[in-house]
Amino acid sequence: MAVVLSFLWTLLLWSLGLCIQIPKELMQPPNITEQSPERLVVFPTDEISLKCEASGKPEVQFRWTKENIHFSPEKEPGVITHMNSGSFTITGNNSNFAHHYQGTYRCFASNRLGTAMSHEIQLVAEGAPKWPKEKVQPFEVEEGQSVVLPCNPPASVVQPRIYWMNSRIFHIAQDERVTMGQNGNLYFANVLTNDSHSDYICHAHFLGARTIMQKEPIDLRVKPTNNMIYRRPRLLLPEGLTSRLVALRGQPLVLECIAEGFPTPTIKWSYPSNQMQAGRVTYQNFNKTLRLVRVEEEDDGEYRCWAENTLGMAQHVYYVTVEAAPYWLQEPESLVLAPGETARLNCQVQGRPRPMVTWRINGISLENLTRDDKLRVQGGALILSNVQPNDTMVTQCEARNKHGLLLANAYIFVVQLPTKILTPDSKTYREVQGSTAYLLCNAFGVPMPRIQWLTRDRATVLQDERFVPFANGSLAIRDLRINDTGSYFCEADNDQNTVAIQAHLQVKEATQIKKGPQNQIVKKGSNVNFMCQVSFDPSLEIQINWYWNDQNIKDIFSDDKYILKEEELTIKNLDYSDQGNYSCVVKTALDSVEKKAALLVVGSPGPVGQVELYKQKDFQVQLSWSPAEEHNSPIEKYNIYFEDRTLDPGFWHQLATVPGNETSTKLKLSPFIHYNFRVVASNKYGTSDPSPDSELFVTPKSVPEKNPSDVKGEGNETNNMVITWMPLKWMDWNGMELKYRVQWRQKNESEWQEVMARAPSFVVSNTPTFVPYEIKVQAVNEVGKGPDPQIVIGYSGEDVPQAIPIIDIESLNATSVKIKWGPVDLNKVRGHLRGYKVTYWWVNSRWSRSKRHSSKMSIERPASATEAVLSDLRPYSIYNVQVQVFNGRGLGPPSETRQFHTEEGVPDRPQSLHLRRLSDTALQLSWKPPLNPNGELKGYQLFYEAINQETEEKEKKNQTLHPTILMLNLSGLSPQALYHFQLRATTSVGPGEMITQEGSTILKSGIPTFGNISAVTSENASTIYWSPEEGQHDVTFKIWFKSIEVPKGKKLIQPQHVNYSQKFYIQENLEPDTQYTICFFGYNYTDEMVLFREMEVKTGGTDRVKLTPGNFATKSWFIVFISAIILLLLILLILCFIKRSKGGKYSVKDKEDTQVDSEARPMKDETFGEYSDNEEKGFGSSQPSLNGDIKPLGSDDSLADYGGSVDVQFNEDGSFIGQYSGKKEKEAAGGNDSSGATSPINPTTVTLE
Repeated sequence: MAVVLSFLWTLLLWSLGLCIQIPKELMQPPNITEQSPERLVVFPTDEISLKCEASGKPEVQFRWTKENIHFSPEKEPGVITHMNSGSFTITGNNSNFAHHYQGTYRCFASNRLGTAMSHEIQLVAEGAPKWPKEKVQPFEVEEGQSVVLPCNPPASVVQPRIYWMNSRIFHIAQDERVTMGQNGNLYFANVLTNDSHSDYICHAHFLGARTIMQKEPIDLRVKPTNNMIYRRPRLLLPEGLTSRLVALRGQPLVLECIAEGFPTPTIKWSYPSNQMQAGRVTYQNFNKTLRLVRVEEEDDGEYRCWAENTLGMAQHVYYVTVEAAPYWLQEPESLVLAPGETARLNCQVQGRPRPMVTWRINGISLENLTRDDKLRVQGGALILSNVQPNDTMVTQCEARNKHGLLLANAYIFVVQLPTKILTPDSKTYREVQGSTAYLLCNAFGVPMPRIQWLTRDRATVLQDERFVPFANGSLAIRDLRINDTGSYFCEADNDQNTVAIQAHLQVKEATQIKKGPQNQIVKKGSNVNFMCQVSFDPSLEIQINWYWNDQNIKDIFSDDKYILKEEELTIKNLDYSDQGNYSCVVKTALDSVEKKAALLVVGSPGPVGQVELYKQKDFQVQLSWSPAEEHNSPIEKYNIYFEDRTLDPGFWHQLATVPGNETSTKLKLSPFIHYNFRVVASNKYGTSDPSPDSELFVTPKSVPEKNPSDVKGEGNETNNMVITWMPLKWMDWNGMELKYRVQWRQKNESEWQEVMARAPSFVVSNTPTFVPYEIKVQAVNEVGKGPDPQIVIGYSGEDVPQAIPIIDIESLNATSVKIKWGPVDLNKVRGHLRGYKVTYWWVNSRWSRSKRHSSKMSIERPASATEAVLSDLRPYSIYNVQVQVFNGRGLGPPSETRQFHTEEGVPDRPQSLHLRRLSDTALQLSWKPPLNPNGELKGYQLFYEAINQETEEKEKKNQTLHPTILMLNLSGLSPQALYHFQLRATTSVGPGEMITQEGSTILKSGIPTFGNISAVTSENASTIYWSPEEGQHDVTFKIWFKSIEVPKGKKLIQPQHVNYSQKFYIQENLEPDTQYTICFFGYNYTDEMVLFREMEVKTGGTDRVKLTPGNFATKSWFIVFISAIILLLLILLILCFIKRSKGGKYSVKDKEDTQVDSEARPMKDETFGEYSDNEEKGFGSSQPSLNGDIKPLGSDDSLADYGGSVDVQFNEDGSFIGQYSGKKEKEAAGGNDSSGATSPINPTTVTLE
């Protein structure tokens, strides 16, 4: 809707600007173009000039009237006239001369087509102003009374400007108490003694006469008094309670109320605001004057002012009536008509009182003309019917009331002319897409030509609603499109002829800002970027300019501040002065677009202004300060700090915080502090610089207002008590020489012992063990003592407890028990009972009696507790538990050690599950039992099923196995099938977690990978051991023992197929003392056999494995090193057998006895933390094992429990990784261990990894 209204308004303005004008070559009726104002005031020495200029063809003739009587300027002495002009100038003016020409003038301009008339020009001649001599009596008034100093300047047509000054030409200061009225008088609401002056001078500045005059000085004498009389307000101006006045429409309205009284009254106003637009009412002269600009007829009503002070109020009501000089509602417009048409001239006026309207023709009133039946006045309009060429005339409509006169000239020009288009032919118009094009066709003719716009193919353009014709012939094309480009024809015709012109329209692409600057809020000191990405017609040149607050940045350009690029503006190091509106203006020859953005620079507040102190008391002061500059972020708070430059110089302490909308506060202060205040403002972006320091304010000394806090009495020995307290801060001393009065006595005793101390502690010696004391600590300074201190109970030193708890045990489940104990004798605690410490440790598993070291675990419970829950215990195990009391001195003796058993639980998952292919229909399963059976194993549950799609055996099968079975051969399986196996152990409680594995009856090929690989040789045989990797079972490869030197007559050993899952291979029929290369061949993915590994062995003794090139195992130094290791091992074996023969045993179960058992885990308590007390240290005697670990002697396990072979292993880099290996028979270690089989020839084993 707004766009449509804007467009229609544009069309209206355009149509008014293109009204048909009579061509210059034709005759034109007279038209007044310049005239003097309606009132012309002249002063002596002024040149008198009356203006009257007019246009018309034929040439215009001028005449004047004065007071409606013919006046000939050219005949007057001293009058200068001008050729072809009605203006004249009167020279040689003096006061008498000017008065001679004073009067009302009117100018008439005539040619053969009619007469135009000017408005009335009133010439007023005024002499030089004179201030009559007068003797001004002194004004004597008592202090506090009111007084009015009169001015009374000479009367003048032009109101003079009044100034009150003294003899030194200084203006008299005006405020709410002293003010000047509109009449020029100086009003004092009440006088003070410093108002006494003898040179109050009123100056009047007469602008027209260019004269400044002054009144005789007025002497104002104020009598001082000690008893000023308080008075309620009284209005000095205006007088009375009400007054009425008339305001003229369009003129300002000035109302004033000036009051006297003591204290000085304040003025307030009310007015009919519901009828007024905002901003039209202003207050001046310290609210004593109300000014209303551009009075409207709706502004009449009551305007009320009232003066107030503490004693009462006075008021005055202005009843304002708005009247108006005549003004136009519709002004008559000139007409150009053809013969036979009817002329209608509308003259609609308004005013208050209602104006009287009269018509004139060629300057003559209708009453004085011969009656014509074709002429009539109807409804404020002059109507002339059936006009003919001799009816050409100039009419005047004149409206008059008591406030003024309104005149308009309008001609009726009757003529018959052929059509003529005044707009040039083939004119080219260029506009941009989306705008409006105006194609001109200014045609003239009588009768008025009919105009139409056509396209090139002679079709009317009005079929498109975007094409809008005007009455003056112009064509507007709205919302231009690119395809509007082309030629258009304007055709004008009347009853005499037809003419046409051509107009060419070019529509260009509109300039657009695709991405303009955006509003930004940026912190001071940062940089900001504004973008201005534009698109435009390539045939046009563009210019991009950046503006800051409508000022071109290029005019204030600074390399240090602005970086200007084609489509980007960067402002560096922002300051608050950089904020404002930034706009990108893109101009072409046809259009201009602009995009604005507001930049707001924010930051921490500016510094707080001067800090002032007032209403000062001993311990209280009112602090005020000037508000800080917000810097576009509201002040959130003011922090008030103080510094004592005597007691604590250089340190500022926060005293108070005040909301950001306040600038004063009342502060409560402490005694004996030398206060220097400062204020810091804060907002969301930071804090301001501190304000200037206030003046020094020192509070008097006083007794301490508080005593030290945190008073305690505790012993650090069994026979003393240390009294401690938190000393007072210096600002709480309230004076100098602060000391502490320390008092104590045993509880229930009457007499106090005391001492004066400076340090914040005191030791009372020779006290009984753990006895309660009453303690008081009081602050004392030179003025006196602080308040009575509170009594605090303290205790002398504690001793180690002697109380022993009696415990009971309740089983909760397989992993939790509850430990209970009864209350202990507090006398035996010998101190504050701090709590109970519960210590427990794992002794053994109920399914295995092997002894292992286990660290002790502990938890603490508070003094109020009588039980503790031990959780996360290992099921089916034996534990010991103790409980101890502890106080601040330490732990008491432990309770009797109690043993408890945990219940049976479900077992852990089996340690491993291995699968081996036996044939196309059989698999071998082997597994290790759970590491923690958590009870007596009842057996194993095996589940398996075929999982590939080819097999027909899809149902899940299960078997229950005896707990001693650790290997199972499954037959009757589907060939070439994949199976999923699940195995779990069970106890009487239930089954445990399952272990899963997949295996197949498919014989696989490929290149296998080995974990550890080793070879054991004798004189005629060699055994190779390896550890299969997961996922490569049943892979087939070949092993070939190849002799480096083949003896004569001996056949070569043929390669042999080996299954990867069998874990070892024995090659017999080897030659003694012969070096062999063992070659490993596998099938790659193309079924081609390739060599993938080699190793060397030698029969007839023990040798190490030789690696492929790059191995250092054949170096002489390494052979010596290995030999030394073997010798050392033999010595150790001899020592072990000697030890055994004496009854001792050499333990090789290093991992079992030197590591913390997995069963010993910390217990958790919801109240206290976890504690671990490992009181059992390392074993008393040990021997170094082969791998360097410390082994305890006297173990239940010995070499007698292991096999006879020794497995010496090395990594591929030749490092030693040997350990004893064999099969332990005392425990159910599980079937088919992968440590390798024992050679029948007691071999030495060398391992490759």
